[in-house]
Amino acid sequence: MTNYALPAGYALSTDPSRLDREAVHRWLSEESYWALGRPRAKQDTAIDASLNFGLYEEGSGAQVGYARVVTDRATFAWLCDVFIAEPARGRGLGTALTAAVRDELAGLGLRRVLLATRDAHEVYAKVGFAPMALPEKWMILGEQ
Repeated sequence: MTNYALPAGYALSTDPSRLDREAVHRWLSEESYWALGRPRAKQDTAIDASLNFGLYEEGSGAQVGYARVVTDRATFAWLCDVFIAEPARGRGLGTALTAAVRDELAGLGLRRVLLATRDAHEVYAKVGFAPMALPEKWMILGEQ
């Protein structure tokens, strides 16, 4: 995997066997606004069907961040479940993780990568995400 511009002392992996699934589930189901109460079985199914990015402290090996991408690896991707653990926040890790995902997906030649956020627009804008130019073209089935 390519070396991304992560802050010193951190490493990224797309190896799903390295994920701390218990921590990822706790973060998302208890601390995120978008996945509160998500059952562990549903989270495990989502992990198994996705491209996953774990962010780890190099010294301890502890996982401190996570991002998940739902993709066909040909035309489309949805970046979701981006999370940095509370003790690791404020070090630019969210931006670095998002940049790493962007760079990894660039090699797939996707037509578009989407995401939804309530409060982290500036993080995603730093790595090239922008509001939809024509939101009236898009529709949704399900929660908004």
